[in-house]
Amino acid sequence: MTERDDYLARIGTLIRDARQHSGLTQAQLATQLRTSQSAVNRIEKGQQNLTLDMLARIGSALDSEIVSVGTSGPSHLRVKGGTTLRGSIDVKSSKNAGVALLCASLLNTGTTVLRKVARIEEVNRLLEVLDSIGVKTRWLNEQNDLELVVPEELNLAGMDAAAARRTRSIIMFLGPLMHRVPEFQLPYAGGCDLGTRTVEPHMTALRPFGLKVVATEGSYHASAAEGTGPERPIVLTERGDTVTENALLAAARYDGVTVIRNASSNYMVQDLCFFLEKLGVRIEGIGTTTLRVHGTPDIRTDVDYAPSEDPIEAMSLIAAAIVTNSNITVCRVPIEFMEIELAVLEEMGFRYERSAEYMAENGQTRLVDITTYPSKLKAPIDKIHPMPFPGLNIDNLPFFAVIAATADGQTLLHDWVYENRAIYLTELNKLGARVKLMDPHRVLIEGPTHWSGAELVCPPALRPAVVILLAMLAAKGTSVLRSVYVINRGYEDLATRLNALGAQIETFRDI
Repeated sequence: MTERDDYLARIGTLIRDARQHSGLTQAQLATQLRTSQSAVNRIEKGQQNLTLDMLARIGSALDSEIVSVGTSGPSHLRVKGGTTLRGSIDVKSSKNAGVALLCASLLNTGTTVLRKVARIEEVNRLLEVLDSIGVKTRWLNEQNDLELVVPEELNLAGMDAAAARRTRSIIMFLGPLMHRVPEFQLPYAGGCDLGTRTVEPHMTALRPFGLKVVATEGSYHASAAEGTGPERPIVLTERGDTVTENALLAAARYDGVTVIRNASSNYMVQDLCFFLEKLGVRIEGIGTTTLRVHGTPDIRTDVDYAPSEDPIEAMSLIAAAIVTNSNITVCRVPIEFMEIELAVLEEMGFRYERSAEYMAENGQTRLVDITTYPSKLKAPIDKIHPMPFPGLNIDNLPFFAVIAATADGQTLLHDWVYENRAIYLTELNKLGARVKLMDPHRVLIEGPTHWSGAELVCPPALRPAVVILLAMLAAKGTSVLRSVYVINRGYEDLATRLNALGAQIETFRDI
């Protein structure tokens, strides 16, 4: 018996067992499937080829997940490329702001309501961790409004370590928890595979508040000296987003004034600052690299806050329009955090219109609607590289790889922050691109590209994974992108939303 025959026989046995458990005869099942009893008999003996559609129908008829499209294994995407997108799409709320606000909710023993939170896997993992330590969380409605009630006493011993290890955001528990308990443990952070991301900058930011952390097998052991605060300005050794957020979370409940220099002023940091202000924490210098935080030791506030839209998702959608040569309108783009990206695209020949500015629901962030037009792009004269805000966002850099592949000429991308993310961009070559890895931080891209379909396994880094998906939208024929959990970590219903614009993406699982 061949491996294929053995596979069909095992499926047939599962179907027979499920049918008998349901109390159906072969004839009765055949009637429901609108086929013959002899066909059902062949299926159960492993003598009948089965389509995904037939397996789904059998699973529905028998109410059995065993024989329907599997739900426990990895999810994959099948993309029919070469289609043109059309219509309009709203940018969803910021993933990175959402996870920061979930961590910040630990500061508050009142009720926290966050509006339109992205229902992504990163958020799901954090909610699992919060639930496990005693925080009451519930989704309020279909608009993704989320309520969190933090108890006076947290059950840190009950922390869901498996969920914690699947998100880097767990590192931002350090700032709020150091004010709650004198000692605690956190599992090592996980998330994207982007090389060695040291936690030492976090320690530099938090030591002035009396936090000590010892790394042991699989966990950080943290202890905090109560009442300790910085005697002089905290100078961050890197202008990192999560480092700045951790310093803010520690300063929020310190009874005194904390000055943070070389602070990130990126979008998620600003959203966190606006949220902390609603909790009664006064912050001077929001949007600059020097923050003065007037903390309050006891926070018991019922707060309602709507994080702003995600500039990285906005860039994803604009990139999708560019590579498919499409005319779409991307609504609710946080323009303050997209201006450098758009300036670079204009230099490359990108044509678009943008609406007048209007306010996000947080009352602070400026939004516009951007309408894209099919454009003939040329490579930029200079290399493209990220910088801390207000420079080109590090998470938007990978999208320029797929955009540059559509442009005439050579483009050099310099991803100086991460040790190995640039390597994943060479996966575009399997779809027809010409991407040359110069070193772990630089790639040279030669365009234009004649995209062709292929089957790839998802890179383990979020943005390069989405870049591969966007290239598949432009590629002729059918492509398959396997194991897309990393995309679901950062994007909510991306395939479904692109399909609403005319893409043809099917989500499936192995049987």
